[in-house]
Amino acid sequence: MLKKLLTVAALLYAACAFAGLDANQASKAELDAVKGIGPALAERIIAQRKKSPFIDWSDLIDRVHGVGRASAAKLSASGLTVNGQPYLSPPPPSTPQASAMPSAAPARIQLQARP
Repeated sequence: MLKKLLTVAALLYAACAFAGLDANQASKAELDAVKGIGPALAERIIAQRKKSPFIDWSDLIDRVHGVGRASAAKLSASGLTVNGQPYLSPPPPSTPQASAMPSAAPARIQLQARP
């Protein structure tokens, strides 16, 4: 029974540790520990959040030099969150449906001779 309780406690601790590190609350050392964030990027994040907390991921991307959509997705996958939310990449731009697009070759017009 004790072994089961210790296992459950260890699993809960691991889940909490992986739960996510919020960009608005993390220390420089905690940010630096996230894969993809070095000391310079951690400083830029902290400097921008001192001005005002990040509202969402798009706010962080707009304000922190060196963080774009691709790096935001990687940082989120490494456990970084903004206001507790992971980065959700925007959907790719929609393409027109094939039926709405003109065909590649113009249709041939057949002329019929009049009698």
